[in-house]
Amino acid sequence: MRATLRWAHSDLRTHRGEALFLVLATVGIVTSLLLAAALFGYATNPWQRVFTQSRGAHVWIHTEPSAKVSDLARLDGVEAVAGPYPTASATVTSRGSRASVELRGTTEQPAIGRPLLTSGRWLDPATPDGVVLEKSLARALLAEPGDALTLPGGTGPLTVLGIADSAEPQYRRGERSGVVWALPSAVPRAGSGGEVIGLRLTDPEDTDYAVQRAVTVLGAGAVGEVSTWRQAQSEAQGDDRLLGQILGLFGLGALVAAGLAVHGAIGTRIRGHLRDISVLKAIGFTPGQVVRVFLLQHLAYALLGAVAAATLTQALGSRMPGRLGDAVAVWQGLPGHAVTLVAVPVGVVLFIAATTGLAAWRAGRVPPVPVPRTAAPAAGRLSGPARRALGLRLPPALVLGWHKAFTRRTRSLATIARLSLPLLLIVVAMSAWTTIDRFHSRPEQMGLAAALTVRADDELSDPATRTLLARSPEVAAVYPGVEVAALVPGQTATIALRGLGTREDPYPYTLAEGRLAHGFDEAVAGQGLLDLLDVRVGDWVRMTVSGRPQILHIVGRSIEPENAGRVISTSLDTLQENDPTLRPMLYQIRLRAGAEPHQVATDLAASAGRGQLDVHVVANPADGLPPLRAVVVGLLGVLALIGLVDLLTAIGGSVREGERDLLALKAIGLSPRQITAITVTATGCTALASVVVAMVVGIPLAHWLIDAQGRSSGIGAGIAHGPSPIMLSAFGAAAVLGALALAVLPAARASRRRFADTLSGVA
Repeated sequence: MRATLRWAHSDLRTHRGEALFLVLATVGIVTSLLLAAALFGYATNPWQRVFTQSRGAHVWIHTEPSAKVSDLARLDGVEAVAGPYPTASATVTSRGSRASVELRGTTEQPAIGRPLLTSGRWLDPATPDGVVLEKSLARALLAEPGDALTLPGGTGPLTVLGIADSAEPQYRRGERSGVVWALPSAVPRAGSGGEVIGLRLTDPEDTDYAVQRAVTVLGAGAVGEVSTWRQAQSEAQGDDRLLGQILGLFGLGALVAAGLAVHGAIGTRIRGHLRDISVLKAIGFTPGQVVRVFLLQHLAYALLGAVAAATLTQALGSRMPGRLGDAVAVWQGLPGHAVTLVAVPVGVVLFIAATTGLAAWRAGRVPPVPVPRTAAPAAGRLSGPARRALGLRLPPALVLGWHKAFTRRTRSLATIARLSLPLLLIVVAMSAWTTIDRFHSRPEQMGLAAALTVRADDELSDPATRTLLARSPEVAAVYPGVEVAALVPGQTATIALRGLGTREDPYPYTLAEGRLAHGFDEAVAGQGLLDLLDVRVGDWVRMTVSGRPQILHIVGRSIEPENAGRVISTSLDTLQENDPTLRPMLYQIRLRAGAEPHQVATDLAASAGRGQLDVHVVANPADGLPPLRAVVVGLLGVLALIGLVDLLTAIGGSVREGERDLLALKAIGLSPRQITAITVTATGCTALASVVVAMVVGIPLAHWLIDAQGRSSGIGAGIAHGPSPIMLSAFGAAAVLGALALAVLPAARASRRRFADTLSGVA
């Protein structure tokens, strides 16, 4: 044992860089996997906690006031109901911010779907104008307990008594109204009034069937909108789940790359130290002891890195800025936190141990007496193209270097595969970065042709609103439209039906498939709607809007970032043919190039005066992904470190393989500079081949992964964009030039070795 430890200590002093690499790589890999686990837990558990504590309803149904909602409590599978509560749509203003809300009348805190107060207090009959705001709405309005909300029409202010968490779908500006709980006396019963009822089911998996039964009982004409717990859960997970998936994917990829790097490094060291291993066996080391030397040594490095990563994540993870810090803080309070904190590092260490053991097993098979190597193996003979290249008087160093890089096909292919894996993952990361940037730099290509959404006051007519908006020199086009909830076939859910633009001035949808809607009853749909209805481009779909059937022909698939892609869009003219009383309720504004959306929104709201226009910037899906940039940078650093070690391993192997050729090369008249150029050229050819493989495989893989994520989120395939040719060329050039620079020094030192040292190494 003492001899084993002394040999391991001597080997550590000789290969400090490799030991440091394995420790740092393990730290990066374990940290990324732990952060991925934290983000997955953060994405799911906060909503689940609220849903469980509030005894949330699995289905919320908005109906007309005349609907007999009391019959729903007697449906099979309904455990309990919340409400019905009277509702009314309104627009409130607080501190200069406006939001569309749903006033919901109630006196006591409901037993089902109970709002969980986070600050303030519940409704009090002694304060008839008091309200409680849903948390996401309060955040959008910058409202706190004690603030006053202004209603249009001079109906008097509302006083914020409290702020509460809810398991219902949250407020989304321009897409979904926020919930405001108020006393029934504060809810207007005329105009936009209705009712809402929540159903808690005995089996959540029967949600679609329960919705279908409820709509059948009430009648399709009485149902305005349906939302389910799955929709609320999906929206609550949002970008956090995407961040977790990206971290997990790159963490696992980096783990595989690190394992291959360790395997290659040990294999190269074994080939370069066959004599040392033979000496160890000659003095009494058994094959098992030799294997254990390598295995325990690298296992200690991996264990040190894993423990360091787990300790740093536990101690400092919650202090990270932004969403990552919040995710770690929540994750540390979850029941399965301790198990994950132990299981992930243990899994990484065991994987590295497995890859190390495969390479160390070869060391155990080295015979005690070294077997002399042949002086000129068959694989080392010059190929026909190489001989012809020398005949053309090309520089011998270049020809011999290219020949050396690919003379042993199995070993060369293994080296290229190891080096191309981290480069491939870097290409995928660059593609993800480019796609995110595309949402900001080219939003019109990502389904975001309009930069602003405007809702006008009832006092403004449609022509007056268009004229007011067109006055701004920054406005390029104004598209009037409506958005209503529609029941899908089977009556199991509601979708968003939009009518934007006219046939004379159509809205510029971003199409990924099919064509734009030009004719009567033609429409384009998002991927989420196609998946929900199990239809494709070319099919006809029937839906119900306020009791009226609407039949549309899907002629194209649009990139749809909103409402999880559950959107079908046509022209305003088409919807008005089915309902002549329909009038524009919103306006989508396309700005001129270079215009700043927030500034234009402020100017438009100020030009109207008296709050006649509610202007807000269209939400960009990439706005919630700033933490991803820091994550990508960190992952690029880990991958670059792994690639660096792979490259140093390849250089070391090339130098050792060239030792026995050194005497022959000097004998035929090659200078040390030319001999150095052979090794440098061989390294450059290997790096170039790895870069080509990484780009050829990485770009299609990145497109597939990004489009697959787009399909699963409802946005749809077609959003993936790879790095520009300039960026790829710069990346490839940096990788090849870096490899050449790293190879110069060891190659030069090897070419100037003394004859005695060279003869000893060959022996």
